[in-house]
Amino acid sequence: MFTIKTNNEELVFESEIRVKELINDVNKEYPVAKVNNRLRELSYKFNYDADVEFLTLSNREAVMIYEISLRYLIAMAFKNIYPDYKVRFKYSLSRSIFCYITNYENLNIKQILNNVEKEMERLIELDIPFERNTVSSQEALEFYNEQDYQDRIDILEYRPESTVHFYTCDGYKNYMYGYMVPSTGYLAKYNLMTYDIGFIIQYPRAETNREIPKFVDSPKYVDTLRKASMWAEVVEASSISDLNRHFENHSIIEFVHMCEAKHNAMLTEIGEIVKNDIDNIRLIAIAGPSSSGKTTFSNRLRIELMTRGIKPVTISLDDYYLNREDIPVDENGNVDLEHLNTLDIELFNQNMVDLIAGKEVDIPFFDFTTKKRGGYRKLKVSHDNPIIIEGIHALNNALTRLIHKENVFKIYITPQVQMNLDDHNPVNITNLRLLRRIVRDKKFRNAPALRTIGMWDSVREGEFKWIYPHQEQANYVYNSGLQYELCVLKKYALPTLNDIPNDSEHFITANRLIKFLKYFVDIDDSNVPCNSLLREFIGGSCFID
Repeated sequence: MFTIKTNNEELVFESEIRVKELINDVNKEYPVAKVNNRLRELSYKFNYDADVEFLTLSNREAVMIYEISLRYLIAMAFKNIYPDYKVRFKYSLSRSIFCYITNYENLNIKQILNNVEKEMERLIELDIPFERNTVSSQEALEFYNEQDYQDRIDILEYRPESTVHFYTCDGYKNYMYGYMVPSTGYLAKYNLMTYDIGFIIQYPRAETNREIPKFVDSPKYVDTLRKASMWAEVVEASSISDLNRHFENHSIIEFVHMCEAKHNAMLTEIGEIVKNDIDNIRLIAIAGPSSSGKTTFSNRLRIELMTRGIKPVTISLDDYYLNREDIPVDENGNVDLEHLNTLDIELFNQNMVDLIAGKEVDIPFFDFTTKKRGGYRKLKVSHDNPIIIEGIHALNNALTRLIHKENVFKIYITPQVQMNLDDHNPVNITNLRLLRRIVRDKKFRNAPALRTIGMWDSVREGEFKWIYPHQEQANYVYNSGLQYELCVLKKYALPTLNDIPNDSEHFITANRLIKFLKYFVDIDDSNVPCNSLLREFIGGSCFID
C-alpha cells in the first residue's frame, strides 16, 4: 500500500499505477509530470509514496518535451510521404526551429510543407501513442544500417550505455534523446512557415503563457547563424561525432587554434570597420545575453583597436545607476534592477554628447556598498578615443537617443555554435550558455550548480525583455561560440551537476545536462590559450584575475 499526493489530495493504492491514471486530461493540457521532483512520462509506472505534479506548457521542461515530440512528428510525417528526403533540424531565430532537406535542392518547399502539414494533422487526429522500448546497442546499430542513418551510427559510437531507447508510433521508430508526450494528439499547437531553403517550426513557449510567440524575422542574426553553420561544415565539426574525431585523430591543438583563429578574424573585421570610420564612430556599445563572454571580448576588442593606433576608453554603465531610493517601483512596490529606468539615462546621454563634442565631463562613480552615487571623475577624449560601453541595455536606442546614429557602433555578442547530435537533434545554444554560467559561478564564486539553475529562469526572463528585442539594432553580430568548448566545460560542469540531489526541483535540468554532456570527449584545458574567451569561464585568463 502506498500514498500519492496530487492536486491537494492524498490517494491510497495497493498495486502499481501509471501516472496518467491519476488525471482525466481530456484537453491534453498536461504532457508530462513530476514524481518526487523527477520528470516522468505519463506512461510511467510506480508503486511507492510520491508527490505528483502535472506540468503544463508554462513549465520550460514540459516545453522541451513538447518540442522534442513535435520534431519526432515532423520527421515521421516526412518518412510517411517523402521517404527519400533526409531532413535536418536546427535551433533558429525567434524561438523556433528551422528544418531543411539535405539531400535534394531546388524543391517546391511550399508544396512539400503543405503536404507534410496535412500528414501531421492526420496523425494528430488519430491520437496515436508513443511507445518507448529499449534495445541493445547492437540492435540499434543494425536498425540504423537498415535505414541508412549514418548520422545515428556515428553518434552511437560515443554513447556510454550498452542500450538505446526508441519510441515507436504507428510503425515509425526514432529516438530524440529525451522524453515524449503520451501521443500525437498532444501536439495540436504549432505553426509551420516556409523560410529560406526550408521552413520554420513554431510551438508554444512558457515565457509567452503557453502561446506560440509572434514570429519576428532577424536577418542579421540569421546571417550569423548561416555563417556559423557553413563554418562548422568547413572545419568538419557540424556534429558531435565529427568534433570528437578531431581529438581522436590527434588534431586537438590544430582544431582548437582554428576555432580561436575564427574569433581573431572577426575581431580583425571589427577593427577594420572602426578604423575606416573612426571620424564618425565615437561610441562602441556591446550587449548580449548572459555568459556570452562580453568581458573577454571587450578586452580583446580594446587591444585590437590599439594595434591600429586607436586608444579606446571604457565606461561602465553600472556607474550610471540611480540611487536605490530613486529607482521607480512597480505596481507591487518591487524594484526590477534590470529595468532601463534603473539608469540615469539623461545624464548618460548628455555625458556622451559632451564627450563626443570634445568637452571635459564629470563621469559618475557608483558605490555598490552604499547603493548610491559615490562621486565623479574627470574625463576628456579625443578623436582616437572611442568610448566602449558594455551592458544589458547597450543596444537599446533609448540609451543613446541623443547621440547621432552614425556616432554609435553597436555589437551584439552571443555564442551561436551550430552543431547536432544527429540530423534530427540539434544542440541547444541556451544549454551551452547555461553550462558556461554554471562553470563560471562555481569557479569564481564557489556557487553550486543548484543556485545557478535556480536563477536561470529569471535570467532568461530578463533576456527576453531587455536584450533580444534590440539585437537587430546591432551593426555587427559577434559569434562568441567555440566549436570545441563543450569538450572542455564538461569536466568542470559534471561534478557540480552531480552534486544536485535527485529530490531537488532542479535535478530535472541537471540530469538533462549530464545526459547531454556524456557524448563529448574530454579535452585538457592546457590546450586553451590564455586569451581565449573560454578562459572567462574556466579560469586562467590573462584578462581576469
